[in-house]
Amino acid sequence: MNLKNSFIMAPLKLGYSDTSGEVKEKHIEFYSLRSKEIGAVIPEPLYLDKGLREIPTQLGIDNDDKIPGLKKLTDAIHKNGAQVIAHLNHPGRMANPKIPGNFFMSSTDKPCENGGAVPKAITEQDMDNIKNLFKSAVIRAKKAGFDIIELQLGHGYLAAQFLSPAVNDRTDMYGGSLENRMRFPLEIFDAVKEASDLPVIIRMSADELIPNGIKPDEAVIFAKALEQRGADALHIVAGTVCSTPPWFFQHMFIPKGKTWDLAAAIKKEVNIPVIFVGRVNSKQDADKLINEYKADYVALGRALVADPDFVSKYLGKIDENIRPCLACSEGCLGGVKSGKGLGCVVNPLAGREYKEIMPVKDKKKYCVVGGGLAGMEAAITLKKRGHNVVIFEKEKLGGQFNLAWLPPAKESLKEIIDFYIAELKRMGIDVINKEASKDDLLNHDYSGVILATGAEPVSPPIKGLSDYVWAEILYDQNMPKGEKVVVVGGGLIGIEIASKLVDNNNDVTIVEMLDEIARGMEMLERALTLKKLKSKNVKIYTGTKVEEINGKNVYIKGEKDSVLEGIDKIVIATGMKSFHPLEEELKDKIPVYIIGDAKEVGKAQEAISDGFTTTLEL
Repeated sequence: MNLKNSFIMAPLKLGYSDTSGEVKEKHIEFYSLRSKEIGAVIPEPLYLDKGLREIPTQLGIDNDDKIPGLKKLTDAIHKNGAQVIAHLNHPGRMANPKIPGNFFMSSTDKPCENGGAVPKAITEQDMDNIKNLFKSAVIRAKKAGFDIIELQLGHGYLAAQFLSPAVNDRTDMYGGSLENRMRFPLEIFDAVKEASDLPVIIRMSADELIPNGIKPDEAVIFAKALEQRGADALHIVAGTVCSTPPWFFQHMFIPKGKTWDLAAAIKKEVNIPVIFVGRVNSKQDADKLINEYKADYVALGRALVADPDFVSKYLGKIDENIRPCLACSEGCLGGVKSGKGLGCVVNPLAGREYKEIMPVKDKKKYCVVGGGLAGMEAAITLKKRGHNVVIFEKEKLGGQFNLAWLPPAKESLKEIIDFYIAELKRMGIDVINKEASKDDLLNHDYSGVILATGAEPVSPPIKGLSDYVWAEILYDQNMPKGEKVVVVGGGLIGIEIASKLVDNNNDVTIVEMLDEIARGMEMLERALTLKKLKSKNVKIYTGTKVEEINGKNVYIKGEKDSVLEGIDKIVIATGMKSFHPLEEELKDKIPVYIIGDAKEVGKAQEAISDGFTTTLEL
């Protein structure tokens, strides 16, 4: 493979093109920034035919007109000394059913059990056409300057739909035994090897993590067959985009390290390089894979979205802390799904790499009031630009985001708080642990004040509401056990509180005024959390208001009026309102900039982005 180091950027859908599927300047900016110290880059999956797209704005390699744009992309990456790998994939039945003109085929005529189009069961003539699609794509990839091919034969896409006994129900020579189920994927591989002399990597699921799916013992046999046929490396993943999307996306709700163990098991059985991947988002993770697992190559995906300089920092060429990927899928998957294109909760420059943090000629002194995410990002950006900065924070750095990582399976969110605290210390930014007063801000010759004072809970006008708690119930010392609890509000905060309450054997009822539950939740978290609440028999009332609380009785009004009896605790999670009490006191006395939730209540991504963009111009 001949790479300059053992780090590879894994393929991630960006959504930065348009319906033409052509390379845009945004792609070049994104990959140029991330290819400076890396061995190779795998750009986003390239569609083989316009009717096989997963997202409307995916890059294509379906005709010769795409070659000049792809060549421009490979040239830009090559300038940084990295090689470029073309990731080729036929989605089969997992092509996007919402894209007009898409077509669907598979080993079966059954759709994905999680939803999707009904596919056509592939004929042998279709197989020949598909192999020709791959061969044509490989020829174009070489002309476009790609150095290596990666074939997607896992993750529940077309090849895996043949491999998986959970999907393949054929009775011909392509179904039944493992030998038969491997036949078409191996034919695709042979066709690709015939089409050019480029090295070929295979991406394969070593475990689909579903009943009757691909299991590790069969994956080993498949891996050995690929090695015998001339595969140059194996890129080991887990899960299927159809049935186990949290594994596909390596979401924070699944345990870290499973894919590493699967790759290690394959590595013992083959003599070709194995690429390890899956939530590698810290120096410790990379150390573990290189030193303990003896990984031949380490693939970084969303870690490079969160921090384009991950490898440079790991290698000690940049002396800064690594900005961690939180495995939340909020900005990357959420941005692509929304049509905005890939973004990032923790990296405000993801998707706008053209912006630069320009040093200032006229250094000034600024004060940031509030050490939440917006405030800490603002302070760090100001300091990077050359200004002097102090932060006032009366409680703990991190603000209300200290509550965000307390719900079940969300511990990874704490890593961004730890990162900011470490960066403040590294950069020598003073943190004053007190509540800022008007005099504090007006008597120290500050050039301006950034108010990042966040938001406060809204209390609904419920008759008899007096004794209640808010999200602070998430702290272990406040968490009840074995009680009857009503959560008023079924948005993101209310649902997350309910999730932790049921883990402590509480009897939980959620009352939501609107008809929709779990508004604002990232889609994977939403699906998994609502499934859990259903399994725990949580009662959820939508389109319903709490009218009155009288002792242990809660009176609700909806489609049918009812009384919830014997309630021990009331949790209020009905929203937040901006909090910036110093604005009026400072008005006309000093320049004031309000950021984050203090300006407009939103999510972490908006808060960090606002802290960054506001201070980028000061």
